[in-house]
Amino acid sequence: MAIHPESLLQNGGLMATISQLIRKSRKSKIKKSKSPALLVNLNTLEKKVTTVASPLKRGVCTRVGTMTPKKPNSALRKYAKVKLTNGLEVLAYIPGEGHNLQEHSVVLLRGGRVKDLPGVRYHIVRGTLDTQGVGKRKQQRSAYGAKRPKPGATLEAPTKGKKK
Repeated sequence: MAIHPESLLQNGGLMATISQLIRKSRKSKIKKSKSPALLVNLNTLEKKVTTVASPLKRGVCTRVGTMTPKKPNSALRKYAKVKLTNGLEVLAYIPGEGHNLQEHSVVLLRGGRVKDLPGVRYHIVRGTLDTQGVGKRKQQRSAYGAKRPKPGATLEAPTKGKKK
């Protein structure tokens, strides 16, 4: 069976021959982590760094502030600079409306970047450790650490006016 010359051009003529594959086999691509700080663990007793993935990390806020997003968007997004228990210092986004974080607050981080904030690859988990949940939240409460509202209680503030 003859190989047509045009079939070699389908891959740009870069198809490996069998003898090339015998000499050096194909290598799979190394996947780069999108949240590398969650992969590092520090053993402070033995002063050893290991790479074991964890879903969440604890840290202490070293700075809390606002940041402006990338080009088409306009806002003041809340962020915190967090020193993790493994010694790394990262930027994390504070989701939801309003927060009680300040310097030295202990927070829990999860992965997940913020698309329009460069360098922010982590989210702070609301409603855990020193972070309060978002107060007036009815939908998607678990994502923002909000308590279930009591039945019959309304979230609106009482109106100022004359009673009839």
